[in-house]
Amino acid sequence: MLGIFFAMVSAACFGFQNASARRGALSGTAMQGLVTSMVAGTLLFLGCTIVFGELAALERMSLTDIGFLCAAGFAHFVWGRYWNIRALGAIGANLAGPVQQYQLLLSLSLAIFFLGEYLTPLKVLGIILVVSAPAFILERRSKSRRNDLKAARAAGAAVVAADAAETIDAKPKFKPRLVEGYTCAILSGLGFGSSAVLAKAGLMSTGAGFAGGFVSYVCATTFVGIMLLNPGNLAEVRTMRGEARKWFFVSGMAVSFSQMFRYLALSVAPVTVTQPIQATSLIWRMVFGYFINREHEAFDRYVLIGLCLSFAGAFALAISDDMILRHFDAPAWIVELSRWKWPNR
Repeated sequence: MLGIFFAMVSAACFGFQNASARRGALSGTAMQGLVTSMVAGTLLFLGCTIVFGELAALERMSLTDIGFLCAAGFAHFVWGRYWNIRALGAIGANLAGPVQQYQLLLSLSLAIFFLGEYLTPLKVLGIILVVSAPAFILERRSKSRRNDLKAARAAGAAVVAADAAETIDAKPKFKPRLVEGYTCAILSGLGFGSSAVLAKAGLMSTGAGFAGGFVSYVCATTFVGIMLLNPGNLAEVRTMRGEARKWFFVSGMAVSFSQMFRYLALSVAPVTVTQPIQATSLIWRMVFGYFINREHEAFDRYVLIGLCLSFAGAFALAISDDMILRHFDAPAWIVELSRWKWPNR
C-alpha cells in the first residue's frame, strides 16, 4: 500500500508540473525549461539522500545499477522532459496527454519481459480503469464543446452570439501545431515509459529510492551541462523571459517532488502497479490546469467521473487476489480465475 500512496502523490505532482510547464511553454522554450528544472531536482535528491541516511547506499551500488539509473535519468529527465515541453508548447496538455498515455503499455511490456513481473486479473482490471478514465474525460469534453458551439451558433439572441464570439476569439490565440506536437508527444512517451523499468532495474539491489534518484539526476544534469557547451543552446537559455523563468522554476520543483515519490514507489512496488497509477497524472494536470491555464486549457466537469474511475483502478491495483479470497466467500469460478497470471512462468 505504501507504494500505491507514493505513486499517487507522484502522479499528482507530475500533473501540476505539466500544468505549470504548459504555462511556461507559452513564452519559453524546451531547452530553457529543461535547464531550469534540472538544478532543483539534483539539489532536492542530494538533500534527501543525506537526511534519510542513504549515502551508504551509493557505495553499495554496482556499476550495473549505476548504469541503469543513469539510463533512466537520461530517458526521463532529458529525453522525455525535453520532448514533453515541446509537445506542450505545440499542442497543449490536453492534446498531448492521451498520446503520452501509451507509455504505460511500453512500461508494462518491458517490466513483464525483462523484470519478471506478471499480470493478474485485478491488475488487468485496474489498468483498464486507469487508462480508460483519461480517454473518457477527453471524449466527453470534446463532445460537450461541440454541442455547446452548435447551440451558440444556432441561437439568435445577441447575448448568446456575443458569448460564442468571445469563446471563439479566445481559442485561436493558440493554434495547435499538430504534426510537431504529436511527434513530440510520442517521443516523450518513449522516454517516460522506458525510464520506469530502467529505474526499477537500478533499484532492485539496494531499494534506496533517494540515492537512486540522485544518481539519475546527476547523470541527466551532466548531460544537460554538455548540451550547454553549444553556444546556441547557452544563448537560448540566457534569453529566457521572467514569466517563463518563474513557471519553469515552479515546474522544476513540482517534477522534482514527483520524481522523489516515483523513485520511492519503484523501490517498494512493481512497475505493473506504479505505472498505471502514474497514468492518472493526465487527470491531475487538467485539475491544476483549471487554476493555472484556465484561459488556455478548459476545465471539464467530467473530470470528477474520471477521478472516480482512476481511483477505482488504483484500488484494484493495490489489493491482492489473496486478500479478497481471505475476506470474502467467492464462487468457485472466481477462485479459479484468481489463480490466473500472465506470463505463467
